[in-house]
Amino acid sequence: MSFTDEIDDEAEMYWEAILEHPMVEQLGAGTLDEAPFRYWVRQDYVYLTEYARLFALGAANAPDLDRMGTFAELLESTVNTEMDLHRSYAAEFGIDEADLEATEPSPTTRGYTDFLVRTAATGTFGDTVAALLPCMWGFNEVGLRLAERGLPADERYAEWIETYAGEEFSELTDWCLTLMDDVAREATAADRERYRELFRTSARYEYRFWDAAWRREEWDL
Repeated sequence: MSFTDEIDDEAEMYWEAILEHPMVEQLGAGTLDEAPFRYWVRQDYVYLTEYARLFALGAANAPDLDRMGTFAELLESTVNTEMDLHRSYAAEFGIDEADLEATEPSPTTRGYTDFLVRTAATGTFGDTVAALLPCMWGFNEVGLRLAERGLPADERYAEWIETYAGEEFSELTDWCLTLMDDVAREATAADRERYRELFRTSARYEYRFWDAAWRREEWDL
């Protein structure tokens, strides 16, 4: 059994929890108030900046040229394509580039991104892949399942769903799942258990990222 097959039941628990969260339910129905989603867009921009660092570290730690090249491509795509698209998407919600750049990371965003970058900086290549996987896998599952329910009338939310349910993102998710299985196949039992724990932490942060947006989480002091 592959590693991702082994963790599939636990992963399903996280995806279901995210889908049942009121923010995601309302996004899928097209009834979500703009305020929490504007918050999510701003925090996700901060997340993408650190996500790019994760790819850079993954490229540096890759065990072969093929994987190094893929992580380098993902870094380039994130910085030069995805973040531009994010800025354009944010503008649809009245958020300009200056607002995005001025966003202060929330406690959850700071915790999640620090965890990802620290894992990539101090761990193995396999650790990086395990920590990265829930973001791709989770967003793809959420997008696909919301799309199955039917796209909302609000074109902005429909666009979000179509992006993460789309062929390009689905192919990227399949690549990451395959990479995780390839890395885990060569790993020790102790390594695989560490991968599982890293996956679990990132998946929990994925849920908390949505919840923080719903609550518009701020620092207390």
